[in-house]
Amino acid sequence: MSIHKSYFSKNDTLIYNSSTNTGRNPIVELFFGNVENVISPVGYSRFIFDLDLEDLQTKVENGEISTGCSYNLTHKLKMTNTSFFDKELLNDTWSNGRRRATSFDLVLYRIPKTSGDTGDPQTWDEGVGYDYYAGNAQGATTTVSVKDAVETDKSYSARPVNWFKRTTVNNWSYNGIYDNTNQTTGNTGINYSALTIVDVQHFEFGNEDIEFDMTNEINDILTGATTGTTGWGISFVPKVENISGMTENYSVGFFSRHTQTFYEPFLETDYNDLIQDDRNTFYERRNNKLYLYSFRYGNPQNFDDLPLVDILDSAGNPVQGLTGLTTCQIQNGVYEVNVSGLTATTLPCIYYDVWNGISIDGVQLNNVENQFVVNPLSDLYQIGMEDNEPSIYGFDFYGIKQDEKILNTDIRKVNVVLKKAYTTKEVLTHVDSYYRIYVREGTTEVQVQDWTPINRTHSGYYFIFDTQDKIPNEYFVDIKVITDREVNTYKRELKFQIVNKK
Repeated sequence: MSIHKSYFSKNDTLIYNSSTNTGRNPIVELFFGNVENVISPVGYSRFIFDLDLEDLQTKVENGEISTGCSYNLTHKLKMTNTSFFDKELLNDTWSNGRRRATSFDLVLYRIPKTSGDTGDPQTWDEGVGYDYYAGNAQGATTTVSVKDAVETDKSYSARPVNWFKRTTVNNWSYNGIYDNTNQTTGNTGINYSALTIVDVQHFEFGNEDIEFDMTNEINDILTGATTGTTGWGISFVPKVENISGMTENYSVGFFSRHTQTFYEPFLETDYNDLIQDDRNTFYERRNNKLYLYSFRYGNPQNFDDLPLVDILDSAGNPVQGLTGLTTCQIQNGVYEVNVSGLTATTLPCIYYDVWNGISIDGVQLNNVENQFVVNPLSDLYQIGMEDNEPSIYGFDFYGIKQDEKILNTDIRKVNVVLKKAYTTKEVLTHVDSYYRIYVREGTTEVQVQDWTPINRTHSGYYFIFDTQDKIPNEYFVDIKVITDREVNTYKRELKFQIVNKK
């Protein structure tokens, strides 16, 4: 299993009834309520963003990210809460006097077209603003008492995008994108009830991170079922935005794409490309998986069509019920077949898997014949009067060197040699092993990839590490092995740095 990260291409916070632009601010501040300070926004705010999905789309199309084995892609939007790191900030106020919001719902929705689902896409520009000020343009309800300071502040901008305008010459079809009272009629605007709601998330304490499920939304974009999308918005639900008579202002903050920290927001795509090759550990009467690996000049090579597989016995005769087996593509250039229920009167015994129907670039190739040994099912279990002792393991890595500096343009295959500790030769062929990748912020471990099974082939173990969607930093790899009811974690077995290419 692997992950791919897609980052924001632009973002901005729209402030109710204000021309202020905050597209370059490192913090997304969503707020509601009343603020008497005239240089602070009054009302509520909405956050909009767009995603750069080009790399994800390319990898899906060329098979680097494969859905061929019926494992659906899942997509989750992740944004880090600025209050997450300090529980003392709960029920406290920000430096600007706003109280930290608790017990609320945020909604994720698609930016609508000019007339709902059938109009023209509403394209927009991020803008160059940074500071939060209440403007006095285009019907804003407040005025700025420090006008001279605003006019000379280069970090303040009233250029689009803002509450009213999406570009210099184009307005939103409705100010703030939609009407949260559902009172617009005809073609005068878009009601909240007409939005495409992607997900809703509840925040009990207000320090939770954003984790919106965008699986169906992104998959529809990748397949072409949804077109013309120009981004998404995040807002408090209308019942919260419309609360009246409040004497305080409540807010929640998240890191934006312009943060100078490690916590840049992203879309995390999870996909199952796990290889668990049973060629060396094939047991009778079980579901076993076999794989065919295809390369050209050392690079993975996809076939024109999925091959078929015939299972032959030791005499070369087809096994009844195990011919014409369908395959699927699990990784770029890697094909998987499930073989179930195979048995024989005499075991162990050699069998053959013949892969046919192989063509590349329109050229039909010869069948590929491999062999495997079928072992008796009893060999899979250790049954007797002796208790099995947990093992201690050692690891060797190649593909990434210890403390290596890696350019963020590389894709590395990291081979993992698992062996019994204090030995040099006893390499293990079938171990439940996992890896985890993270960075460190002081004593805090910030997860980059959660525990993921390590690929197992007939010749060893490996995982793929793509640096292209990772933020430059120092990374650590932990290894976990499960044996005899014990879960042993081996900390910081590998350490390396990702650096920018100049």
